[in-house]
Amino acid sequence: MGCRQKDVAVQLQDIQGRLDFMDVTFTYQIHEEQLLSEVTRYGQVDQVKMVMSGNGRSGPGDKQPAGDAHSRDVALPGEMEANDGSQALTQARTIALQGISFSVEQGQLVALVGPSGAGKTTLTYLIPRLYDPSSGKITIDGQDLRDVTLESLSAQIGMVTQENYLFHDTIRTNLSYARLDATTHELEEACRDAKIHEFNMGLPEDYDTVVGERGYRLSGGEKQRIALARVILKNPRILVLDEATSHLDSESEALIQDALKRVLAGRTSIVIAHRLSTILAADLILVMDRGEIVERGTHQELLALNGLYAHLYHTQFSQKEAA
Repeated sequence: MGCRQKDVAVQLQDIQGRLDFMDVTFTYQIHEEQLLSEVTRYGQVDQVKMVMSGNGRSGPGDKQPAGDAHSRDVALPGEMEANDGSQALTQARTIALQGISFSVEQGQLVALVGPSGAGKTTLTYLIPRLYDPSSGKITIDGQDLRDVTLESLSAQIGMVTQENYLFHDTIRTNLSYARLDATTHELEEACRDAKIHEFNMGLPEDYDTVVGERGYRLSGGEKQRIALARVILKNPRILVLDEATSHLDSESEALIQDALKRVLAGRTSIVIAHRLSTILAADLILVMDRGEIVERGTHQELLALNGLYAHLYHTQFSQKEAA
């Protein structure tokens, strides 16, 4: 399920970079005929079925019913037993995003945090219109994204994901996809900012070296820095970034973090944050859980709430930073 451009769409030009989500809900379309069939468990009465957290709940938001899950003997659909014997909600659900509303001013940095499967990546996919909201709307500088041309929207947004896609071509060509009219000097300057120029010049054919299908000849850190250089060359007003660097060695991660400071400067940025340093630098932190924004604020404000963010901080972020 993607999106379609209107027959009469406007060009998005000279934007400032204000981004607004207005009561956005999104549901992935599921066609019953495409689902896996039930699993037959021979010798057992019960069969294995697909279970979603929303099954058996009342209301579209899959809210927790009255009472504490710990007081029940049987878990509701979508719950699993935690290590302490209590019942804990999973992230599986029918509605991917529910009632998402927030604003990002020009040049601000917003950090998205939350458990795996909470909806952070899905939220970022709506910004370049890889998907359209099921309800609600998203605007840039007050302009509904569904009313602008896909080409002009793409020109204003840069994305760096965990999985960076490179074509079976030269480094020069892979960079040039960001801006076809870029000069050699501009390519090299972008790579210097991304801390990858010296590496490129050390290759047998420097920028004309072929990287292989999906960049298999490069390490994870090298591919990520090339992706950052491509975004710098594109020079978008809005940056969407998944900051995951856990699979990189410490030297590559340090180079990438230094490059990110240059990439983020002056841009409206939405970052799925995995590092405490990024979270502390954010103008706004949005804490997501099961497709909803459950907390929002600065680092200190969220710690004072002693809620989900405080739990994530004490169990994940602070430990990573110490390591």
